[in-house]
Amino acid sequence: MNSSFKLLRIYTDEAAYFGDRKVFEVVASRARAARVAGATVLQALVGFGHTPNMHRRNVLDDDQSVVIEIIDEDAKLRAFVETLADLEHLGPITLEAVEVLRWPPAKGA
Repeated sequence: MNSSFKLLRIYTDEAAYFGDRKVFEVVASRARAARVAGATVLQALVGFGHTPNMHRRNVLDDDQSVVIEIIDEDAKLRAFVETLADLEHLGPITLEAVEVLRWPPAKGA
């Protein structure tokens, strides 16, 4: 396994938009276009951060915290973050080392 894999986490809100698209969808689309190794968008049950709002699902409004996890090599992830400079409504972006124990082969390989 490649020991230089890192996990990038991008925090945002489900209600955040960039134009007519949700920010998490834009990030996921850009990650796919950048051909990163993998990405997943996760909804939090409850979250809070740099704003005084407590983000949670309720009957009338979905304003949950969202975490986008992306895995790839360090240099590729750092370059990818630079492509997000035009996006508002991004919260913290973190990068940490991970140990990949299993990576399935690509379909058709």
